[in-house]
Amino acid sequence: MKIDREVVTLVTQVIVDKNDPSLKDPSKYVGMRYDDDEVKLLAEKFDWSIKEQEPGQWRRVVPSPMPEYIMHGKSIKALVDRGTIVIASGGGGIPVFNDSSGHLEGLDAVIDKDYVAAKLGRILRAEELWIITDVDHVYSNFGTSIQEAIQSLTRIEAEELYNKGVFQQGSIGPKIRAAIHFLKYHGKKVIITSIPYIQDALDGKAGTEIRNEA
Repeated sequence: MKIDREVVTLVTQVIVDKNDPSLKDPSKYVGMRYDDDEVKLLAEKFDWSIKEQEPGQWRRVVPSPMPEYIMHGKSIKALVDRGTIVIASGGGGIPVFNDSSGHLEGLDAVIDKDYVAAKLGRILRAEELWIITDVDHVYSNFGTSIQEAIQSLTRIEAEELYNKGVFQQGSIGPKIRAAIHFLKYHGKKVIITSIPYIQDALDGKAGTEIRNEA
């Protein structure tokens, strides 16, 4: 199939709260792994926050504040409305905040890309959000002897399960949170699946579907 459409890539700034609690508690691992001696030298040289991820393996950690506003959202919507394919908020976008004089300043942080996608979907008034990850379905109690694939949920059911803690916070939990946010506004459906199952999910034969139903 030949599709004659322009593709535009935007470097996207995302505004965060400069007083977000996560800024004082960096927790997102980034970069290479280092041994004890090497990481201490680098941390001192570059003023890094570091944590031991595995015994004897250290990495730099940065904050992961929640996105509050996506810059140029109206421009993205204008492009989408005219049929342009837009690639935006890559990697969650570039985190910035307003300083005391109202100017934008950047900071070292990682923004949750799924939550940014949900907020961008709200700007676009999108009806569907597809979250592509490394599992074919959402699982309750993933990695345990009682894990179970979930085929479909309503938004209310997803919120209840999320609040009960059945979704791992380090992996699928943030994606469920993003799905709930998207569906609270203009969204009608969220699909969570992996790349090999996209076509099956389009055919309604794979993935987890979360619908905006009571």
